[in-house]
Parts: sequence; C-alpha cells; structure tokens
Amino acid sequence: MIRNAYPADLDAIAALHTRARATYYRGRIPEEAYAGPAELARSREAWSRAVARSDAEGRVFCAEQDGELTGVAAFRTTAGETTLTQLHVDPDHWRRGTGAALHAACLDAWRRSGIARARLEVFEHNLRAQAFYARHGWRPDPAAPRTGSHLTLWLAVGRPGPDLTAPGAG
Repeated sequence: MIRNAYPADLDAIAALHTRARATYYRGRIPEEAYAGPAELARSREAWSRAVARSDAEGRVFCAEQDGELTGVAAFRTTAGETTLTQLHVDPDHWRRGTGAALHAACLDAWRRSGIARARLEVFEHNLRAQAFYARHGWRPDPAAPRTGSHLTLWLAVGRPGPDLTAPGAG
C-alpha cells in the first residue's frame, strides 16, 4: 500500500533511509557520512521538513506492507522545477515492486499537478538505482553540470491518463 507519510513515520523513515543508503555508500564514502547517531538525527530532521511541506511544495509517500514501512519517496517543487529528492526501498524488500509503486505514486501526483518534467540526482556508483530509473524512462542530460559524485537524470512526465473512476468512464 502506498500512502502519504505522517510525522509518526519519521523514526521508521530515517532508519529505512539509513539502511538503504548503506547499500550503495558503504566502502565508497566514510560511514559517518551515511550512518551513526549524528547522521540519523540529521536525516530525521530533513525528513521532518519534507513531511511538513504543503502539497504544492512536494510530497512524501510511504510504502507499507503488513504495517511495516518498506519504502519511501519524496519530491519537491521549487521555482517551477520538480525534483525527486529521495526514493528508497528497504533492502529486505527489493525486487518486489515497491520502488515501482512509489515511482508511480510520484508520477500520478506530478501529472495531476500539470508537471511536465522532473529531475533527480543519483550516486554515480549506485548502478542498481540507475538501472531502475532507466527502466522508468529517466534519461541523462549531457548538458547538465555534474554535481560532485552524482549524475543528473530527467523524466518527461507526460499527460495524465483518463480518470477511470469518473462516472461513465471505461
């Protein structure tokens, strides 16, 4: 189930974020940059700000299965640009469609809001994430300046499909 995130989810979101980041940062950057009490507190505070955003500023979605948080995605829109800022799936739940469901929730929100394109940055060594994004239509922008060790990808969002829940639809 995909749902909006709530303040009560913050501890679980921060813990999941830390576990997911460890899978691609471990051995590449110092551990204190992605794990440990100080980083967990910083992460929780950042997620708190994201959850508190208005719908016009962005959203945070949680994937939940049997009452357990299995994934999280966040995006924000500022100055007319929408950025997928986070998409993490608990490593114990990889390859089960959680990431695809979170991505679909973001796409749906963007289409309803009339957003034509979105951007993201992905760690250059996170080949798993890069493959996921490529399967979902994200493409590199060769003209985009590189941001340190991250690649910038863009997605043409497209128009919303028909509202199949409308009376007389289908």
